[in-house]
Amino acid sequence: MTDPKTPTAIDAAKTHFAAILEQQLDRVERLKQDLEWTDYSQVKPIKIGILGGDGIGPFISAEARRVLEYLLRDAVSTGKVVFRDIEGLTIENRASHMQSIPDDVLAEIRDCHVTLKGPTHTPEKGDGWPNIESANVSMRKALDLFANVRPVRIPQEGIDWTFFRENTEDLYAVGSQGINVTEDLAIDFRVITSQGSRRIIEAAFAHAQRNGKSRVTIVTKANIIKTTDGKFLDIARSVAESYPGISWDAWYIDIMTAKLLDEARRNEFQVFALPNLYGDIITDEAAQIQGGVGTAGSANIGKTSAMFEAIHGSAPRMVKEGRAQYADPSSLIRAGSMMLDHVGYSQLSARLNKALDICTQYERKLSITGRDTGSSGKEFGDYLMETVESADLDSRWEGYVNS
Repeated sequence: MTDPKTPTAIDAAKTHFAAILEQQLDRVERLKQDLEWTDYSQVKPIKIGILGGDGIGPFISAEARRVLEYLLRDAVSTGKVVFRDIEGLTIENRASHMQSIPDDVLAEIRDCHVTLKGPTHTPEKGDGWPNIESANVSMRKALDLFANVRPVRIPQEGIDWTFFRENTEDLYAVGSQGINVTEDLAIDFRVITSQGSRRIIEAAFAHAQRNGKSRVTIVTKANIIKTTDGKFLDIARSVAESYPGISWDAWYIDIMTAKLLDEARRNEFQVFALPNLYGDIITDEAAQIQGGVGTAGSANIGKTSAMFEAIHGSAPRMVKEGRAQYADPSSLIRAGSMMLDHVGYSQLSARLNKALDICTQYERKLSITGRDTGSSGKEFGDYLMETVESADLDSRWEGYVNS
């Protein structure tokens, strides 16, 4: 038997790690180049790309597009906004090109200012698809979409959370570049940079300041993961000094997951900033508290581009069983509302959010079960558009919230 401590195994691992270090040091230098934020008030037309994705993705993205086109009908008719369908982000096409995003698809994405994206399948070991990187991770890297923003709102419980999840680093940055040093030892790598940490934490504090929030909560496991999480926490201390009117506190990820379930205290939290993996996990928990991952949307924001998506998966079983038309589109429509706000249509975004609250949390005239026992996505879209156009929308919403 070969000794696992032989120079061959160790040297191969060193060579592999050195290549990753060089890659990440080059990335740090790129991060030091400070870009200006896009001013969408100066952009005409604003190009919105629609990416159907896999599984139920094309079904819910078509419904989300229908709602958005309805709300933006005046902007579309005057040439201020255009919608574009971008094909080719299916797992079949990605696998045939052996690319997480084929080059021609990425070029179309780059040509849009923002995109609305249906869920995409990420291959896992043993599922029959080649080991290509997550399309989401690749898009975040290619467009530098460093802020994953996920709001969770339950007005009647006083819950109004906004999570700022760092989107381009942590285990996700090199998640496909781990190494089996020997048949017994596997190593993955975690990346946390000063520049990446600072910009996501600053984004959280700036959001709090703009929206009248008084508290930002930093989530790490810095007591155990002392170097990388310690850096994230040190950067938070530094950023907080520039926002004297906003208090901040630090929690460990394990107890934070418990506190979101603590009905006596959870409405005290407002804005969160946290590294990538913790953010991925805890925002699914938060969405479940809101009503399930099918109710939550998210934004992936960079300075020059942005992508908006549902936080759930592609549900291939629903397609296989012929139930895709019964998929709930509300998560992707929530993401569409975030997109409206991002590109300057804040009033339309607010109306859409109120209509979504009424349709999914209060009146619930329609029930989506994912089967023919409930409503279809199109029926929900019709209900939503009828609600968003109602003259008494604001008073209905306030009545439900204050009841």
